[in-house]
Amino acid sequence: MSTIYVSENAHSILLNYLISLNHTLVPIKATGFVYPEVASHADMYMCKLGAEPEAPVFCADFPPSSDLGYRYPENIKYNAVCMGNYFIHNLKYTSPLLLEKICQSKRKTLQVNQGYTKCNMVVINDRCAITSDQGIYASVNKYFDTISRSDLPPSERNSHGIHLLLIQPGHVRLGKFPYGFLGGASGRVGDEIIFNGNLKAHPDFERISEYISAQNLKVKYFEEYPLEDIGSIIEWRHQ
Repeated sequence: MSTIYVSENAHSILLNYLISLNHTLVPIKATGFVYPEVASHADMYMCKLGAEPEAPVFCADFPPSSDLGYRYPENIKYNAVCMGNYFIHNLKYTSPLLLEKICQSKRKTLQVNQGYTKCNMVVINDRCAITSDQGIYASVNKYFDTISRSDLPPSERNSHGIHLLLIQPGHVRLGKFPYGFLGGASGRVGDEIIFNGNLKAHPDFERISEYISAQNLKVKYFEEYPLEDIGSIIEWRHQ
């Protein structure tokens, strides 16, 4: 049994699909502590501590008035990514409580300039993700390129690396903004990567689908409505 954290504004077709899989939905309601376009986004208030469905979810205290700010960068304190042994975020703005949890888990921190890290990453598993952000792509590749040229034994250099598929930005709706992000319009649920809308309309549809399928996961999307950034679909699968 799984709990799914998802925006109260997610499309009913997506919500009904998740319910049909017998998941328990926890709708994220707009709090007013962050600006309206992201106020009901799950990835503003919580961070999944790993890529697999069983990974726990670290949540902000509610109400989060003492922790989150209304606008960027004060509102991005939880919008981070955990993959395998790595925690990826703009570390200058990470919640101290979340960062303490990461340090306790012995994960390595990987600095990127993009504060909306989770919004910009479709996390596939502990080693693979999709992003349209050139900065994230460059920072992650530089980090692991440095490791590959380090004094570590060859067997350890790439054993826990991260591979990113770089796609075109845009083609995702987000309120009054020019566009949203594919990471915020998706999430892993069980053995599926689910997209909130019609992934077929994305110019990199074939590359995205092939990349996910290569990791032995399924692709689920809904042709009835356009892709929309809803702040990720976050699953916590109970052990």
